Amino acid sequence: MVDQKLSETPFIHPTAKLSDCTLGAWTEVGAYTTMSRTTMGDYSYIVEYGDVVDSKIGKLCSIARNVRINPGNHPTWRVTQHHLSYRSENYDLGEDDITFFAWRKRQNVSIGHDVWIGHGVVVLPGVTIGHGSVVAAGAVVSKDVPNYTIVGGVPAAPIRRRFTQKQEDDLLQLAIWNWDHMKLRSALVDIRKMNIEAFIDKYLERSE
Repeated sequence: MVDQKLSETPFIHPTAKLSDCTLGAWTEVGAYTTMSRTTMGDYSYIVEYGDVVDSKIGKLCSIARNVRINPGNHPTWRVTQHHLSYRSENYDLGEDDITFFAWRKRQNVSIGHDVWIGHGVVVLPGVTIGHGSVVAAGAVVSKDVPNYTIVGGVPAAPIRRRFTQKQEDDLLQLAIWNWDHMKLRSALVDIRKMNIEAFIDKYLERSE
């Protein structure tokens, strides 16, 4: 992806195709990406050749190339799982199965804030990925991912936690993804240079 100067108005590459989507400020959708019935929060981006359906993506999310989020399930419980059992009109067999398509739409994917999803990841229907998590390149995510957890593999499994439980709790309370643009700008040097403990000590307002 070529560096793109962003603004409060979402940047959507001319080759991307979006349908019934809501994008926050400072967001970016890369070339040849398709998105439908999806929301994406402030500062999040998805680069080239992504495919996202029926999903909620939080703020500050980084989604790499060739990521597939919420590919549609087939009706494995039927005698045939082929398209003809639900896209029946295409085969001159009868009306499409609207009940099945409604079921598919309910299998939403939820991605928290500040999540990094690596190249070539597939996130299966119904999965929730917690805040601050990392999904390693090439993973297939079939189960929920806890906050601040690094997962990888096929199927994806936990590799390690990013921080201690206390640090995670503090970061959730800090909720940097809810900071406004000016607060992020003023804290940028600290974001780059401070370790987690120092940053939390400086910015988290603790009750006495």
